[in-house]
Amino acid sequence: MGFTEIFVATHSDALKRAADLDSGAAAPAAGVRIPGISDFEIEQLGDLAGSAVHAAGADYELAMVDVASDSLLGVPPAMVRALAELVTYESEGEGNVLDDVAERWAAEDDMPFGAGEARKYVQQLAELAGSVDENSRTGLYVWSS
Repeated sequence: MGFTEIFVATHSDALKRAADLDSGAAAPAAGVRIPGISDFEIEQLGDLAGSAVHAAGADYELAMVDVASDSLLGVPPAMVRALAELVTYESEGEGNVLDDVAERWAAEDDMPFGAGEARKYVQQLAELAGSVDENSRTGLYVWSS
């Protein structure tokens, strides 16, 4: 079964990590490793996060970052911001925005996990997104097998 790994790195470090993953190296996860999903499910999560923090309509499509690896994709800045905001976003209702996004993501077609596990992943991804620092030229990357 394949997996997707989401991590924060500089462009050159992301390419090195992708090369290691492409070669099948059994390296420990550099970020969040989610079994059974692809980059498509990460894009779905971006759309859900954007809607939740009222940033709908932005571009949440992952993009190829380098011809050296077609399995490495970059997360667009709008999605990084939306994911990072899930941790601190104040909603007008009683519900927790991060929990709501996780529940809706788990309910998407063919998701291999339930709301509890989705919440753990969404929390980890939101924290990763919050650690992206444009000043140190890091970005959020997705590698999918």
